[in-house]
Amino acid sequence: MPSPAKQALAEIPRFALYGEQTRSENAEFVHIELIETRSRRYDWHIDNHTHPGLFQVLFLFAGEVRASVDDALLELRGPAVLTIHPSVVHGFDFSPEAQGYVLTVDQNVIFSAADNQGDLYSTLFVEPLAIGLNGLPEARSRLEALLQQLLAEAAWPQYGHTLMLEWLARAALLLLVRVQADHRFADQSGRGEFELFSRFRAEVERHFKEQWQVGQYADVLKASPVRLNRLCLKLSGKSAFDITQDRLMLEACRKLTYVPASIASIAYELGFQDPAYFSRLFKKRMGVTPKEFRKSD
Repeated sequence: MPSPAKQALAEIPRFALYGEQTRSENAEFVHIELIETRSRRYDWHIDNHTHPGLFQVLFLFAGEVRASVDDALLELRGPAVLTIHPSVVHGFDFSPEAQGYVLTVDQNVIFSAADNQGDLYSTLFVEPLAIGLNGLPEARSRLEALLQQLLAEAAWPQYGHTLMLEWLARAALLLLVRVQADHRFADQSGRGEFELFSRFRAEVERHFKEQWQVGQYADVLKASPVRLNRLCLKLSGKSAFDITQDRLMLEACRKLTYVPASIASIAYELGFQDPAYFSRLFKKRMGVTPKEFRKSD
């Protein structure tokens, strides 16, 4: 006779999607829906269940959820993300104002990724992860954009539909891998230092076209140039100056590739008074002149 624990586990519902016993015939299954789509139907309560063969990610951008995950009870307020392995028993109680998405991905999508990328994605599901997105507006914005694209693709299938769903789902998972890696890095290096570094990168995004000097960034961040430089070397392996120049050159490469303007016009737009100096700097850092770069693209 089975033990009470095994009997209880056996009685836990196993769904494809909650409330649905059948699943898509497509082995490369990717499904996305708004939280409210299913939860409202069940009065915002999703009872304990599992999804055999299906990995699930809850993206909560507003509202609250009480999540029962195996033997743990997690209370999350958006913006936050929760990852669920196929074998993990889970259930949710959402607040009526909860907003976000539920992404469900077949194990084949995770593990069939090329070049061992499956191992990269699967790190999100070794154990249930509650990943906070507070203070990460760029990551949140990019995730929401990908999830909106997934929802649009799911609603209106076109040529290459399955591949598009896979690519978008993997992109969203990879962004989560980055966020979680940043959280671990911050814990290891000291959150104060990591926050200062993150603020520096944000200021670079705002001012790289103005070609600020390191001292100007240091003044805004209320840190000495020496401290800022040492911090950048410690956390990125590059000096603060090199980080600013790398961002400038990245923008130059993008414009040379996608903007049909003259090299001189691009130089002026990037804050250079002398297009010839822009060309010399570009070749020094990129190894080719802007003209050669544009021809090789």
